[in-house]
Amino acid sequence: MQRLIPVILAISVWSGNASSTLAQADAIKRGQYVFTASGCAGCHTDIKNKGPFLAGGRALKTPFGTFYGPNITPDTTNGIGNWSDANFIRALRHGVAPDGAHYFPVFPYPSYTKLTDRDMRDLKAYLFSVPPSAKPNIPHDIKFPFGIRASMAVWKLLFFETGPFRPNPARDFAWNRGAYLSEAMVHCGECHTPRNRFGGAILERAYAGTREGPGGDLVPNITRDNETGIGKWSHQEIVDILKIGMLPDGDFAGGAMAEVTENMAKLTDKDLNAIATYFKSLPAVQNKVTVK
Repeated sequence: MQRLIPVILAISVWSGNASSTLAQADAIKRGQYVFTASGCAGCHTDIKNKGPFLAGGRALKTPFGTFYGPNITPDTTNGIGNWSDANFIRALRHGVAPDGAHYFPVFPYPSYTKLTDRDMRDLKAYLFSVPPSAKPNIPHDIKFPFGIRASMAVWKLLFFETGPFRPNPARDFAWNRGAYLSEAMVHCGECHTPRNRFGGAILERAYAGTREGPGGDLVPNITRDNETGIGKWSHQEIVDILKIGMLPDGDFAGGAMAEVTENMAKLTDKDLNAIATYFKSLPAVQNKVTVK
């Protein structure tokens, strides 16, 4: 029996390590799905200048100035390699950096706050699996006084409510899944909801579109208003634009939406249908988005 003890211990250790490795692989796989749906690569990779994956540098022009996506690779100097799970969750849930500084809401934590803890941890697991890059971050170029980070504490009191997402018990699973994906993970409202002069979302006009979207682009009304929104679109037509970028008239979406479609095409049909279900339920808001 004494001879068997080392063998049993070795098997036990191997089994524990194998289980841990499999669990980590599963977390990374789930995290990649969250990453894709959230469109993280779009803001954190300078594709135009062929920058390293997730090493930051992409410029985002807004009415408040130009922001540059930061390095979110696991590099320990310029990336997030030193972040703990608690640091990561705090950033997404509360919009606060490990050093206590407030993030600007161009980082869509007002939506990411609604993610579950598990989705946040899985997302971190995926990010820590990508190659690190030591590329330095580019300082934001923001108009005064909007660049004062301390002012974000006041902004949050006025315009920010922490999550996580709370399912509506009066709705079915598909609707709640669609709401979670739209409001938290895919964060559709961040682009499609108009904002006030302080950058706060005008919630009574949620998803009604705006003339001042990212990069100064027009962002359409996606409420079910028949005249200015997508009220006449069928459930399948909504799925089609998400999956292949095709509009009801046969044309294809361009600009930022083309990038979104590239990510949405990788989601399951079940999730795309859930998003369509949620969109079909949005209150109609009349808002014709046109060039000034």
